Amino acid sequence: MSREFTIKVPASSANIGPGFDVLGIALNLYLSINVKIDAHQYGELSLQDPNNCILSYEGEGADVVPLQSDKNLLTQMALYVLRCHGINHFPLGTKISVHNQVPFGRGLGSSGTAVVGGALLGNAIGELGLSKQRCLDYCLMVERHPDNISATMMGGFVGSFLRQLSDKGYQLVHQPLKNVLENFSADSTIDAPLNLGTHVTYNWCQKIKCVAIIPQFEVSTSKSRSVLPESYKRADVVFNLQRLAVLTSAVGSDIPDPALIYPAMQDRLHQPYRKALIPGLSSVVSEFTPQTHTGLLGICLSGAGPTILCLATENFERIARDIVARFKQEKVECKWLLLEPAYDGATVEEVSKL
Repeated sequence: MSREFTIKVPASSANIGPGFDVLGIALNLYLSINVKIDAHQYGELSLQDPNNCILSYEGEGADVVPLQSDKNLLTQMALYVLRCHGINHFPLGTKISVHNQVPFGRGLGSSGTAVVGGALLGNAIGELGLSKQRCLDYCLMVERHPDNISATMMGGFVGSFLRQLSDKGYQLVHQPLKNVLENFSADSTIDAPLNLGTHVTYNWCQKIKCVAIIPQFEVSTSKSRSVLPESYKRADVVFNLQRLAVLTSAVGSDIPDPALIYPAMQDRLHQPYRKALIPGLSSVVSEFTPQTHTGLLGICLSGAGPTILCLATENFERIARDIVARFKQEKVECKWLLLEPAYDGATVEEVSKL
């Protein structure tokens, strides 16, 4: 039997101002995975890999991504899902070709795309028949921040939270996925519990586009989290909660109001602490306003950064050009992209099955 199918996984931007670890939006920048399974054509080649996989990779990160199935995050995730269902390896003759548009370490959810893509890959290869919600459970066992993962899997603009696990049998989720796979056994307790994450999709006005200003350096999520405090002042938490309540409704209005959205995208929980990692961040988020740039609705750090996300209804090129120029004053080179929400989230399309 031979099969071919394609998986498309969108990038994401998390936090969206006040929604630290809560809000996420899927964006139409994709990790694309083409899978061909043909033992007759690829069988001998796939035997060179311990899990019967020929993996190729092009695009963003191609120079650093490992191509062994037991070391690549995408295929590790697929193997995790398969082994939870009694399947230890990929079928003989599995060829996986990846094209990635999502830059690494820029706050656009690159690791989340690999985790979601891997869960859907395992589900499709094993013909497990899992729903997207169930695949999300497996993703959240590995990637413990549901804001990116829920948006990438489900699409659109979402709010989410993670159910707390008290069962000691699930402590392995805090280890690298590689360790989980190495310690996996038939009687292990690392299968994902049901409904690990909860999410809701908010309305999003289709007039609102996302201008992503992408500095050409990486900020790791671990480093970006290391600068955050262990506790916050109550006034700062209330500040964010108030704006979160307003923002989630304001971006769904038929006529987006910059006087409402811009102040609702202010934050006191993560951006002030991350400014030391991103030269020019403080200036950009304070100097660019609806008064200085027509069409601008709001501006924030995307995820852990360093990407800046601007919500706007027009004047996209000028907004982007001026922010790029402002960063250049700090000797930071940037590129920019005009993006839209990816409403369908991650998708799987069967090309052929014989």
